[in-house]
Amino acid sequence: MAETRAKIAELDPVWARITQEAEAAVAAEPLLGGMVHVSVLHHATIEGALAFRIAMKLANGEMSDQILREICDKAYASDPWLARAARADIRATFERDPACHRFLQPLLYFKGFQAIQCQRVAHWLWGQGRQDLAFFIQMRTSEVFGVDIHPAAKIGQGIMLDHAHSIVIGETAVVGNDVSILHSVTLGGTGKEDEDRHPKISDGVLIGAGAKILGNIRIGAGSRIAAGSVVLEEVPPCKTVAGVPAKIVGDAGCDQPSRDMDQKLTGCNCSG
Repeated sequence: MAETRAKIAELDPVWARITQEAEAAVAAEPLLGGMVHVSVLHHATIEGALAFRIAMKLANGEMSDQILREICDKAYASDPWLARAARADIRATFERDPACHRFLQPLLYFKGFQAIQCQRVAHWLWGQGRQDLAFFIQMRTSEVFGVDIHPAAKIGQGIMLDHAHSIVIGETAVVGNDVSILHSVTLGGTGKEDEDRHPKISDGVLIGAGAKILGNIRIGAGSRIAAGSVVLEEVPPCKTVAGVPAKIVGDAGCDQPSRDMDQKLTGCNCSG
């Protein structure tokens, strides 16, 4: 057993840590033993655990957990990037969220992490031409987690949706790698135009709670969007914007504010 665990830890350190934390959680709180075992410890890989968790959360009277599990299993087998991105999301959440003390927490309890994994499966289905099934997963994700991300939206890895409630991301939106988004953020359009109409968020961006970024505009790498801002114009890299409508108020203060998570405007060379 020790040799097997050592091999797992070498091949997949994130999954090895999750299983160790799951065993400790069961020992500390036996009443959660059934849930932790069926969600984590009964699975040999993180792909299996993710597929099971998504299926159990999204299943309803219209779509059974068995069917959803089969869909997720096929997605993870077809595209290894899905699980790699999930591992990066877990690390991102652990490193950036002071309320996250274990790798186990996002997988079991954090709806932002879970919603992103659901969208990744929906996006895979979208790429397979199975749009109606992708829309079903979008609908159930919105109903269960309060997060509405179009299946066609392109989402990078190392993403943290902090609290996540009421996040909306439109069809042609693109979110780069290592982006942190707080609750009530909208990446939306500005009217009824078709085609490419949603924001493009570059790597390392921090988007504060309640911010609205509207239209086919680019938010430069390493930028900060202050809480409550309404962004209607492009933002250069490594800048902080705030206000309604948002204006540049200074530099971002670091290369990747999404990791620093500092949302205060002090120290950003504010110009007004």
